[in-house]
Amino acid sequence: MTPEQKEHYFDWASTSPSDQDVLKEALEISLNAWGNPSSIHTAGKEARELLEKAREDSAKVLEVKKEQLFFTSGGTESDHIPLLSILNRPSKGTVLFSSIEHPAIREMALELKKCGITVQAIPSDKNGIIQPETVKSMLTTDTLMVCVMAVNNETGAIQPVYKIADAITEFAKGKRKPKFHIDCVQAAGKIPLNISYPGIDSAAFSAHKICGPRGIGLLYLKDVVEPFLKGGGQEKGIRSGTENLFGAIAFSKVLEKHFISEKNAPSMNLFKQQSEYAKEFVNKLAELNGCTIIPQGRLENPDLYSPWVIQAAFNKIPGQVMLRALDSEGFYISTGSACSSRKNNRPVLEAMNIPANLSENAVRFSFGPLTTKKAMDELFEKVKEIVGKFN
Repeated sequence: MTPEQKEHYFDWASTSPSDQDVLKEALEISLNAWGNPSSIHTAGKEARELLEKAREDSAKVLEVKKEQLFFTSGGTESDHIPLLSILNRPSKGTVLFSSIEHPAIREMALELKKCGITVQAIPSDKNGIIQPETVKSMLTTDTLMVCVMAVNNETGAIQPVYKIADAITEFAKGKRKPKFHIDCVQAAGKIPLNISYPGIDSAAFSAHKICGPRGIGLLYLKDVVEPFLKGGGQEKGIRSGTENLFGAIAFSKVLEKHFISEKNAPSMNLFKQQSEYAKEFVNKLAELNGCTIIPQGRLENPDLYSPWVIQAAFNKIPGQVMLRALDSEGFYISTGSACSSRKNNRPVLEAMNIPANLSENAVRFSFGPLTTKKAMDELFEKVKEIVGKFN
């Protein structure tokens, strides 16, 4: 990818360009420490020390105990481990998952139905937000787990996960508390995040969304669970399989560089700057003939949405047509989740009761730390040009 192509890459929610300096450093370290971290000889011990250093560094950034972090193959596996652990419980019960979840949660939750678990989708409001009151109204004494993502990957809607955690905790007074799992794949490095908040039991992360390599993820577990999948016992048995040392080192370093918190002033400044850029971009899109911002509530309450993910639909222009028109000009966007890009349905938009014609025309613009204001302005001008040809 040329520098110009990278500058005009607006599909960061699918994957991000890699931080080459970080990846080269991590690769060099792992090439010199080629032993299996589970081996007890010197080569293995050297690899183990580096792996634990990566875990400790990640824990410091996320402000959790290192014993609560487990390296996985990515966000999907980090979502699956807590969900599948339910199958080890002696009694069946109910799993609640938000109707706007990523397929990693939605599809696996539906698979649990085949194993006798009751599964219910939590309705979204018209703005793509799961309200704590809705979650609380669906809780029962047999609710085993609640899954609500921190930031939606299609609309950018920031979910009120802390208030939902409070609602679950409030419900559980005197009762067994349902586990609360949050998918943080689109939140880490994108918005300020506190996974150690009381009531949050597990959280999933993926490195390739924040300039890290593919194939490495993190799972936060407040308390140890009994994993459904067994193997060699690596990662304290939570995630068996020979550890990805290169990936772990690289993930810890991109977290240190890109995780947004008050302790990381550059990342916080970038977040505030991007928030202003996103508001301007959305407002300019909304003024185009035939453009609909999805959801419309974003225009009134922009701070309820991630500044890195914006969705809009254009009258008379199917999403695939807009995508190809921009692609031919060297601008890269998507029509939604990359994991669902080859399917015609749009479950997230259906959950929000978005009309079928708008769903068909919807496209997603997503940005990252390398995206410049100049590039966003050029994207808008190109979208404006294409819209003009259809109206």
